[in-house]
Amino acid sequence: MTAPAGLPRQRPLLGVLLIASAATCFATMDSTSRYLGGLMPVLIFFWARYCFQAAVMGIWLSARGGRRAFATAQPRFQIIRGLLLAATSAMSFYGVQQMPVPEFTAINMLTPLVVIVLAGWWLHEKVSRIRWALVAGGFVGALIVIRPGSGVFGWAVLFPLAGALFYASFQVLTRRLSSSESPYATHFYTGLTGTLILTPILMASPIPVWATLQAAPVSHIGLMLVIGALGTVGHLLLILALGMAPTATLMPFVYLQIAVATGLGWLIFRQVPDGWAFVGMGVIAACGAAGAWLNLRTAAKPADPVVVDTIAD
Repeated sequence: MTAPAGLPRQRPLLGVLLIASAATCFATMDSTSRYLGGLMPVLIFFWARYCFQAAVMGIWLSARGGRRAFATAQPRFQIIRGLLLAATSAMSFYGVQQMPVPEFTAINMLTPLVVIVLAGWWLHEKVSRIRWALVAGGFVGALIVIRPGSGVFGWAVLFPLAGALFYASFQVLTRRLSSSESPYATHFYTGLTGTLILTPILMASPIPVWATLQAAPVSHIGLMLVIGALGTVGHLLLILALGMAPTATLMPFVYLQIAVATGLGWLIFRQVPDGWAFVGMGVIAACGAAGAWLNLRTAAKPADPVVVDTIAD
């Protein structure tokens, strides 16, 4: 059966494969960032990640359609969206230096639940009692991971919590304003905005950038490029996946990111979450997946509740 004229062909199995690959890219990027953070200043490869995206997407768009491919109807939207995503990435790049990647990832996965709250408040969307229950359950899961007062992570938990808030704001803004924008041009402007923000910050910092890069072995430069590629390719895979299947069909599979982060945490850093952390991570994943399942059940209704992607780029 073919898709109706004007609509992309739906290929849910390929969409699931792409979304799982995107989740793997982002978990790997976080783990690589944690590793490289012990070898060079975080700000350098944070800046390089956005430079890579802007350069690659700029070249690709130029090859595809020339100047017309860069057209945007809402430059203000592109700037604000880029600022929010850069803030999200900052919380990620610095946060994984302060706490284990699996726990960071799990808390950051509160994003879709925070979106429900913001959509009810900002977009005035009706939120059912069961969705509020899932939001509450997700935050209980986060409290189990964090265990306030236990001293397990301390102030470092502010990084994933702030990251979830920034990315949820990004999600709601994107949902409201992005219908007239090319996702590929938007991906370029995201990289460009991050580059333009981070370049003067890096230049004004006390970090000897040129000396650090000259002294860095080829392996470190290679890891910087890997981080840039993982962020850029991961988000492109996400865009392609969302064109292959309904968002609600794909969202349960983004929680693979927690499993990948846990596996890499053991493989690279020999860190394994404790029993309570696993319980909290499971609660967060279950609540998020249940919310996606509800979206899938109601996707055909006119008053469709907010449907979002979970993975930050």
